Amino acid sequence: MKDLYKNNTVNAIVQARMSSSRLPGKVFLPLSGKPVLQHIIERLRRSKYIDNVIVATTTNEADNPIIQLCNKLKCKHYRGSEDDVLSRALEAAKFYNTDIIVEVTADCPCVDGDIADRIIEKLEDNDYISNVINRTFPRGLDLQVFWTSVLERVNKEVDNEVDRQHVSTWIYKNPKTYSKYSTISYMLPREVGNFSNLRLTLDTQEDYELLKTIFEAFENNIFTFSDIVSLLNMYPELPEINSGIVQKSYYKELIACTTPS
Repeated sequence: MKDLYKNNTVNAIVQARMSSSRLPGKVFLPLSGKPVLQHIIERLRRSKYIDNVIVATTTNEADNPIIQLCNKLKCKHYRGSEDDVLSRALEAAKFYNTDIIVEVTADCPCVDGDIADRIIEKLEDNDYISNVINRTFPRGLDLQVFWTSVLERVNKEVDNEVDRQHVSTWIYKNPKTYSKYSTISYMLPREVGNFSNLRLTLDTQEDYELLKTIFEAFENNIFTFSDIVSLLNMYPELPEINSGIVQKSYYKELIACTTPS
């Protein structure tokens, strides 16, 4: 395996903004005394490969508190388009001389730095790898890793509003057109199980109630996905808190386009 991690800058880019159709201001909701966004930053900083965490937010005044939190945490940040999330991510990556992007959204307070490292290790000669294709991980542990050069190519090709609202969907929505892209999926070992129906994401009040329970169960908020699995084995009723939430329609379309025909 070539040494990607010493020869290239690996930066996590966290897409964050204050507006949310279902749960406005969710990035600042408290979990064990810290805002959601702070947990994401701190958990990604535990990665052994990620050089910097970069919060990519918008130029809207409403997102000024995000910049203030980044300054407090000495976290790098970038402000770009609200709607063109693809260009915002690419501009942030290039501004901080990023070679490899680890893309994360700000509704994932349980993101696991160790899982990020395992996915980064699988990048090698591929252009893109994630744990969202052929999903076995819960929603909320979503990680996508790809080369900045790949995103530059995608940016030149995508000319529709929907795919510019997301960073990397164009890569795996068009496997025939973009056969030059090598995409692979990182999945949980069969013996661990399939947790694709579990919601650890933050999109609704019910999601927030479950996350509060999880964070309160662990001292100093230092826990891994394996720890969450152990907790759920002890309290199997916990997922019922948000089991009735229907994922946004975009994700249904995404599942449809990534499911083998």
